[in-house]
Amino acid sequence: MNEDKLLFNSGSIDDLSEKIGKQINSESSKLELNPNNAESALVKLVLSLVELIRKLVEKQAIRRVDGGSLTETEIECLGEALMKLELKMEELKKHFKLTNEDLNINLGPLGDLV
Repeated sequence: MNEDKLLFNSGSIDDLSEKIGKQINSESSKLELNPNNAESALVKLVLSLVELIRKLVEKQAIRRVDGGSLTETEIECLGEALMKLELKMEELKKHFKLTNEDLNINLGPLGDLV
């Protein structure tokens, strides 16, 4: 089993609790925040959350398109909105000198964001 990711069926509740505790307390999962990097740390956190929400919205949109619950016009509007959001995210990452890997925050037992 990959030690960086936890599987919910990989043992007892006590084992899972211990693994979650280790992950939460690991240095790599902590946000490094100090007076010198407060702005960049906040930007990184906000953009990471926006990226997470963007990916969730995109997956939901694909499910709705595949499920046939959208009209052609709705599909076109949704696709255009998602493309604009992705372009804006790329623009913001470039402006703040961030990469996709910078936004790949560790979500503990859920694994990495991207």
